Amino acid sequence: MASDPKADLHRYLKVARESFLWKLEGLSEYDVRRPLTPTGTNLLGLAKHLAGVEAGYFGDCLGRPFPEKLPFDVDADPNSDMFATADESREDVLGLFARATAFADTSIEELPLSAPGVVPWWPEERKYVTLHLLLVHEIAEVNRHAGHADILREGLDGTAGLRAGNSKLPRQDWQAHWDRVELEARKASRPGVTARPRSAPGNVADRSCEAINTAEHG
Repeated sequence: MASDPKADLHRYLKVARESFLWKLEGLSEYDVRRPLTPTGTNLLGLAKHLAGVEAGYFGDCLGRPFPEKLPFDVDADPNSDMFATADESREDVLGLFARATAFADTSIEELPLSAPGVVPWWPEERKYVTLHLLLVHEIAEVNRHAGHADILREGLDGTAGLRAGNSKLPRQDWQAHWDRVELEARKASRPGVTARPRSAPGNVADRSCEAINTAEHG
């Protein structure tokens, strides 16, 4: 049976959203918000940013404005969509994400892939787009930030994998694997090194191999 190009693209976008949201589950208010890189990247901030991105690309850019005012102004403060303020609850941010993605889904479902759009902040030679291009762009955008979330969450508590129920990680001794990678890195930087590897950072060594599910992504 032939596949439906729009349905295929939409499915991959939905899978990427689900993978991203899983990385926020079960964390304390502090851990879900705190900056984890020198540039302040944090998990709840990524959710806030992605809500705005979906509302923008599948809203204004297609002549279908998102029906609510977003709680940030990137023209006044370019990082205002990248963190949650103390008076914004987790429910506020995730609720916005849910409404923005539901709104985006409506645009995707109702318009043909050839529907024209304009991305005002893109260069003149690229700003005239179609729904098809916006879908491809947004799949890349969400997966990029899901990758950020992968690393941030593993650094916080050792939780790793693609999504709930489908980690795609093999069953193995992760401490032994970490030791092997560390030793090879040391040997490459200092030939002849045979020093005993240090312990893995974070909780990697505590991850239960029995929790790993190798089901295929599909």
